[in-house]
Amino acid sequence: MPRKPYVGGNWKMNTDRVTGPALAREVAASAQANPGCEVAVFVPFPYLWAVGEAIGSAPVALGAQDCYFEPGGAFTGEVSLGMLQDCRVTDVLTGHSERRHVLGETDELINRKTLAVLEAGMTCVLCIGELLEEREAGQTDVVNERQLRAGLAGVTAVQMARVVIAYEPVWAIGTGKVATPEDAQAAHARCRAVLEDLYDSITADATRIIYGGSLKPANAAELLAQPDIDGGLVGGASLKGADFGPIVEAAGRA
Repeated sequence: MPRKPYVGGNWKMNTDRVTGPALAREVAASAQANPGCEVAVFVPFPYLWAVGEAIGSAPVALGAQDCYFEPGGAFTGEVSLGMLQDCRVTDVLTGHSERRHVLGETDELINRKTLAVLEAGMTCVLCIGELLEEREAGQTDVVNERQLRAGLAGVTAVQMARVVIAYEPVWAIGTGKVATPEDAQAAHARCRAVLEDLYDSITADATRIIYGGSLKPANAAELLAQPDIDGGLVGGASLKGADFGPIVEAAGRA
């Protein structure tokens, strides 16, 4: 059965109470025009409610960029999954490279967050990817496999129906550099092989693996046409409807 493409816009620490809802309305129009693609926006915490209101009944999933794994308590500055659900969030990122390499999140912490998202009945977008020095050392597959196995520890085959894997080569995020379609396809195919080893061929074939790393209208069609690339996690290009829309359209065509 074909995998429905998934395109998420990661707004990171951008937008405000005016520009966020305005951008969401543009994304909603793109999603409605491309029903063959599943679309999500990952919004800064303060604007989740306003963006959700702007999305309305449009086929756009409201996503959070992070979460905490405990349901409540003395965890100053953290946001629980129950709080996110109260804001109508359905999708959550875990393991983004900026959480790993800027904020120091470990594989163990990312796994606890991933399990908590799935136990809450939400969709988890688990991010993996290698640093430039790891790539240059020929460690791309080793790093991706380690992060995959650690991030999915304890996740059942049934829960994998609500997991999207985002392969994001860290050296390509926000740099303008991008993996070649052939390199990206090879990494995605290897990730799918790891999933088959962890679970089975049916689960591996059904799991969506999306690409992130300077994905933009100019390179989207070629990347998204690869057989194991099932969409994208878009950073800078998700902040303009005129850029994000063509990526959604390319994914829908692919």
